[in-house]
Amino acid sequence: MDIEQQIRTVQVTRYVTPLREGGSLPAIVEADDEFMYVLKFRGAGQGIKALIAELISGEIARLLGFRVPEIVFIELDEAFGRTEPDEEIQDLLRASEGVNLGLHYLSGAITFDALVTTIDETLASQVVWLDSLITNVDRTPRNTNMLMWHKQLWLIDHGASLYFHHAWQNWEEQAKRPFAQIKDHVLLPQATELEKVDADFKAILTPERIQTIVDLIPTEWLITIESPFETAQEHRQAYAQFLNTRIAHSETFIREAQHARKALI
Repeated sequence: MDIEQQIRTVQVTRYVTPLREGGSLPAIVEADDEFMYVLKFRGAGQGIKALIAELISGEIARLLGFRVPEIVFIELDEAFGRTEPDEEIQDLLRASEGVNLGLHYLSGAITFDALVTTIDETLASQVVWLDSLITNVDRTPRNTNMLMWHKQLWLIDHGASLYFHHAWQNWEEQAKRPFAQIKDHVLLPQATELEKVDADFKAILTPERIQTIVDLIPTEWLITIESPFETAQEHRQAYAQFLNTRIAHSETFIREAQHARKALI
């Protein structure tokens, strides 16, 4: 499987409406390509680190064959927020000048509900494997972060994944650890095919492909946030090393998921 990773850059032309979910205040915006996007602001909540997690995790998911809304870089210029009457939003826009992240807006999509829609065992296992790899704490029955759009399952909102990078403490060891929070995953009861999925996904996620994905992280983001690394490239390499180590030790998070599933059933 050859991949060509390319992220388009668009300019915001119209702020449509805020999505008042949690503390991050993402928004629906229109861009100069006339498409609508869910804009994730660099000046909100966990800031740029959430955007990095969204970018890396979303593109890994796409590479593995999941349906993920197109991810774009969204430029927000200084003048954009001047006419915004809401002071909270105006402050957010001012703090987010520069490169932000957007996901194509899936108009008419509905939130996935496990009580309404049945997911087959292979797809459930694939999602559980992905979330164990990227340490995604945000795929629970309370907040599935999955959508049904045109009768297909779409994965969204990966900003809470890769939480090790908020401190970078013992990150090499964290890469080898199980993911205990998988016990709360909404699809864990159906995830019976983890070992088969493991073999398939490890064959796809080669170090070269992981490198292609982490190389997408804008230098502007990496030099803006605090980190223990001297250069943006060292910072990218740390993400690649974390992911490659975790993939190499996938049996650890698979066992954790299997034990958690047995406890449920």
